[in-house]
Amino acid sequence: MRTIRQEPAPAKVNLALHVTGQRADGYHLLDSLVVFCDAGDVVTLTPGPLSLRLTGPFAQGLEADPDNLCLRAARLAGREAAITLEKNLPVASGIGGGSADAAAVLRALDAHPAHPETLGADVPVCLAGVPCRMQGVGEIVTPLPALAPLHLVLVNPGMGLSTPEVFRALTRRDNPPLPDRLPDLGTPEALLSFLTDCRNDLEAPAIALLPVIADCLAALQDAGARLARMSGSGATCFGLFADPQDAARAAREIGATHPDWWVVATGLAPAPAKG
Repeated sequence: MRTIRQEPAPAKVNLALHVTGQRADGYHLLDSLVVFCDAGDVVTLTPGPLSLRLTGPFAQGLEADPDNLCLRAARLAGREAAITLEKNLPVASGIGGGSADAAAVLRALDAHPAHPETLGADVPVCLAGVPCRMQGVGEIVTPLPALAPLHLVLVNPGMGLSTPEVFRALTRRDNPPLPDRLPDLGTPEALLSFLTDCRNDLEAPAIALLPVIADCLAALQDAGARLARMSGSGATCFGLFADPQDAARAAREIGATHPDWWVVATGLAPAPAKG
């Protein structure tokens, strides 16, 4: 590696997440609509032996240990670099976090490993970095036609959730998938109508483990969200709003009422630059 490379690691939001089965090896089968927000972490790579330095508001929630996904991604690529991770997203929060960071390291290294899902189920879709349908155990990633613009508010109550614990709390693992053919989701009305009929099958078990998630959803609804849902395995929730001004107003209101929560208004991230 000869130059400094900086790469965004945008927050991943599961607009819908259907758990459709479980393999014999214990891995769950998913069918999910995924988008990426312009809120996120940032990784910076400079020449040098493999190392990791943590900065940012949520750096204290992590350790620069050998199992960190940034370091694992570099080792999977067979490359060395001095990595700085600016951690702007809450840890263990259901919005990509470590998987997005790992994908950003791979993009910065211009690396294309054969099986990025070995790092985590969300890494392949985070590598794509565009609106996608994600299926299987995360290895089947299909980019979507252009979606309607999205104006979101992300809310996290400041508490992490263990993804394995949420999956263990599931009462049903063979839920219906998304339709085989997705409708045109290019207008706000079409997208909202479709998402209203979708689910996050992990939301109920996550709320059972961490009831404050229900408070986050209620806060988004009270602030005027057209749709409020949990992302991933939680605890971050998102609300969809009519325009950026409504989203910004809602974020201010929720943040003022709940100053200990992480609250941010955001839109869709641009597609990653090609290698």
